[in-house]
Amino acid sequence: MTYAFKPSGVCSKKIEFDIEDGKIRNVKFTGGCNGNLKGISQLVDGMDARDVVARLKGTLCGFKGTSCPDQFAQAIEQVLQSV
Repeated sequence: MTYAFKPSGVCSKKIEFDIEDGKIRNVKFTGGCNGNLKGISQLVDGMDARDVVARLKGTLCGFKGTSCPDQFAQAIEQVLQSV
């Protein structure tokens, strides 16, 4: 199942991903720092969703108080809490 989230307070406009058997798959960021977000997407592909949250949650971008990776972690947490 594909989940789509609208991040808040960051440059990316949309985060889409799948969770299959507890693993993160097919991550796609729309907008934001293209190369960095593609790299993150490739690095987390196949990782346990809870491990991704543990690694990315709280990551900051400058003085924003959040970041695209932090917003991604929050989105994953929302999904995990709802299943």
